[in-house]
Amino acid sequence: MEEKRSFFGRLKDGLAKTRNNIISGMDAVFNGFSQIDEDFYEELLEILIIGDIGIHAAEEIIGKLKKQVRERHIKEPTDCKQLLIESIKELMSGEEIAYEFENKQAVILVIGVNGVGKTTTIGKIAMRLNEQGKKVILAAADTFRAAAGEQLEAWAERSGAVLISGSEGADPASVIYDAVCAAKARKADVLICDTAGRLHNKKNLMEELKKINRIIEREFPEAHRENLLVLDGTTGQNALNQAREFGEAAELSGLVLTKLDGTAKGGIAIAIQAEMNVPVKYIGVGEKITDLEKFKPDEFVAALFESGY
Repeated sequence: MEEKRSFFGRLKDGLAKTRNNIISGMDAVFNGFSQIDEDFYEELLEILIIGDIGIHAAEEIIGKLKKQVRERHIKEPTDCKQLLIESIKELMSGEEIAYEFENKQAVILVIGVNGVGKTTTIGKIAMRLNEQGKKVILAAADTFRAAAGEQLEAWAERSGAVLISGSEGADPASVIYDAVCAAKARKADVLICDTAGRLHNKKNLMEELKKINRIIEREFPEAHRENLLVLDGTTGQNALNQAREFGEAAELSGLVLTKLDGTAKGGIAIAIQAEMNVPVKYIGVGEKITDLEKFKPDEFVAALFESGY
């Protein structure tokens, strides 16, 4: 229980800049208007967009707020605060099936651009699964960056996972093939595949990602599939652009948002989930093993609006 509370505390601290960014503006709107009119809604919409919640999500939130105000005959702007928070919470809500891979034989493909924390995320997820008594295999399919293989090897040792790797410059698809064969032969519970830090605008690398997907589908059709996209929370709207691009190359099943500590752009978690309709499954607020947690919408929204709400 203590660890959960401490993670919430770290999340709250990490989202302080985002919280201040959004809340100061909201307070000015709620306290600066004497009535609820179109100008009031426009100001709120602008605050949400500035807070990196994104146009799509912001419009959905304000649309819902307008409906509730009409239905409940609300007259005072300050009475809209809690309704707005509840709307955001609802928008972020995931389903229980989001983590069903923990109870099935599964293949998790982890993708994303360089520097977002893919390898560290893989190591932390492997540790979590190992603590649940799962047999985990890691595939080092980032064969372009020598340090990636070394980093993954260290995480494999730390998490008790088996590492399958190829030589530097080897075909990543061949490493995935070998790893799939090993996962089936050893009856592994979960195979987690690292991939190169693909720049989302490089067509050939996206094609390679599709090739990897085809191999997994062909060789291991019975496995539950997860394609997790790791995004750097500090990049704001650029993270949303990456999600769109990767979504075209692979059917995304979940998002991992890293580096949410100390960024003013934490609202991007709301923007991506609303626009892509892909759930945020894990969030990271630091480098420690305990700094990656399953995403809990209630905790996220509470941490985002704790100050004054």
